[in-house]
Amino acid sequence: TTGGRALKFYASIRLDIRRISAIKDGEEVIGSRAKVKVVKNKVAPPFREAEFDIIYGEGISRLGSLVDLGATHKVVEKSGAWYAFGGERIGQGRENAKRFLQENPAVADEIEAKLRAALGVPGPAEAEA
Repeated sequence: TTGGRALKFYASIRLDIRRISAIKDGEEVIGSRAKVKVVKNKVAPPFREAEFDIIYGEGISRLGSLVDLGATHKVVEKSGAWYAFGGERIGQGRENAKRFLQENPAVADEIEAKLRAALGVPGPAEAEA
């Protein structure tokens, strides 16, 4: 950063955001995969890392995060390249699993509800109450 070292000390939270790869639909680049590392945090535990998809014109991909978190927390079963939920295969490869969830929003909502319950994160309706 310019302006000396003051900004590094003054900031409460500093994030290191790096693009890992491009997300393509055929030859067209439709987004990028990003890795975020918390370099400094005065208000919560520092040095955490996150990876997610940023789709141009849409923002952070909710469905991509559901597939990744679901596989990490064993809500979505991953066997090789296949993803399955509730014994039903939802797609071969991450992009096909995301496409299935886009076409079946009820399944995506069910995965999100199970993830929220497993992680102890309240849903939008519960947070307002």
